[in-house]
Amino acid sequence: MMQISSFARLALFASTLLLAACKPPAAPASSQLQADGEVRDGVLRYAASDYSEAGPGRPGGTLRVSTASDTTTLDVHSISHGNVQWLGRILFDCLVYQDEQGNISPWLAKSWEISADGKTYTFYLRDDVTFSDGEKFNARAVQVNLEHMRDPATKSPLAAAYIAPYVDGRIVDEYTFEAHLREPYSPFLDVLAQSWLSMISPKQIREAPKSIATHAIGSGPFVLESYTRDQGATFVKRQGYNWAPPVTGHVGEAYLDRLELSIVPEPMIRFSTLESAQSDLTVDAPAQNAQAIRANPELQMRSRIRKANPFRSLTFNLERFPFDDVRVRRAVARAIDREGIAWIAGFGEFLPKGDFLAANTRYYDPAFKDRLGFDVAAANQLLDEAGWTQRDAAGYRLKDGQRLAAQLLIYESGVFPGSIAVAIQSDLKKIGLALDIELLPLAQITERRYASNFDLMAGGYWHTNTPDGLFILYHSQSISTPTLIGQNVGRLRDAELDRALSAARRSTEPAELARQYRIAQQRLAETVPAVPVFESHVLVAYRNAVKGLIFDTSHNTPLFTSVWLDQEGQ
Repeated sequence: MMQISSFARLALFASTLLLAACKPPAAPASSQLQADGEVRDGVLRYAASDYSEAGPGRPGGTLRVSTASDTTTLDVHSISHGNVQWLGRILFDCLVYQDEQGNISPWLAKSWEISADGKTYTFYLRDDVTFSDGEKFNARAVQVNLEHMRDPATKSPLAAAYIAPYVDGRIVDEYTFEAHLREPYSPFLDVLAQSWLSMISPKQIREAPKSIATHAIGSGPFVLESYTRDQGATFVKRQGYNWAPPVTGHVGEAYLDRLELSIVPEPMIRFSTLESAQSDLTVDAPAQNAQAIRANPELQMRSRIRKANPFRSLTFNLERFPFDDVRVRRAVARAIDREGIAWIAGFGEFLPKGDFLAANTRYYDPAFKDRLGFDVAAANQLLDEAGWTQRDAAGYRLKDGQRLAAQLLIYESGVFPGSIAVAIQSDLKKIGLALDIELLPLAQITERRYASNFDLMAGGYWHTNTPDGLFILYHSQSISTPTLIGQNVGRLRDAELDRALSAARRSTEPAELARQYRIAQQRLAETVPAVPVFESHVLVAYRNAVKGLIFDTSHNTPLFTSVWLDQEGQ
């Protein structure tokens, strides 16, 4: 059993107390938690009106916003931080936008054509867009941005991976751009709709790329006025802005004059400042205060689910004992009480999850949602079948004199507190698996993750607006190499899964995509490379004076272009 540092012991002891205090006698049924949407036939849907402005707002005012953490840079091409999902929409625009059904719709590109072989995309661009430094948005700007995303100097962990099939581009004329791919890649338009692939001023990319981190220049509805790392930022309305995505129903400039963003890591402070009217909105509403927010007649609470991949409680190293045996992996998945863990993490706000694609993602198939359902008897039977039939004096399973044991690597975070690790440890002890918890700094976790030096890795989610997120996490081509930072952390290699995910990348036919993604979801339920635990939630709270809030179709995060303040009602 590995020794745990005094700090780690103290943290885990505190987590155990939190576990005892927070977990209810019976967690609420998942059918009661629908995250503001409607579940029909196992699929989560949101109203179209959530994504489109209902009517014109009233111009003026300053919106005070809090968030839990800083991105540490405003170069959205260079990071994978979740706050880019909404922060990017403040400063930047994208080539295309999704509609509420997940179909691609115009934005800076008015229209596009795809060649018969799926390897050439021709974009016809708007001719009336400028960046806030006066630079034109045109075909050259698109080319410069795509090159910046994949430039090794940018060190992009996300945007570069999303456009990996992109080979080069040709400027047909000032407002026509031709993108060449090395192979068919049907998610190409979807990923171009995401905030991480926003358009940055080509002049800034060419002449002062390092300045993007602290004073990014975009074509978006707001302009950066100031930014202080780990403290906050201020934005002012972009005069003359008139190219919001048509899907949003917004015409012209943003309504707000100013947006003040504060970095507030402490959940209770984010709640108390909102409650006391010192702030207007938090994009990281504390789950532990959700009931109080809902009970306050002056506040509103919204809960949304990100598309693609749900939150994972565990990722297995499939090349390492004992998780090279799928029966052991399946037993672990079935032994974990997702309802309880979802409660610990989300205080009743998170939807428990047992399959591998978010319930609001296009081509999600709920047929496999119960394959890894909580069932201790089934977990014990699986371990018996795997030959772990003996027990030692402590109750842990043995085979050939060896104890069934593993080490879980964790780092303390708001989404995956130590109390979750303790709960998992308790669940696995009931089936005879000894789990050792190792609390490490994030840098060490990252190093061991990419070196595949672990048994179990805790936590993690990967958001994208397309089911191709399954390729990113589980295709064998996504395994890290000396030249690739891959996200297939557990090193799953499954030929049938690879074929399905590769075929989905080559196809644009809905029926074929549904078929291939169904195969992929089935294979993941069978191979169990990880243990999904709950959906990846966006919790937003705001005062009643905040009006016109709609959500971004790719990320399900707030879109501030349409927000306005009812200052007369305050």
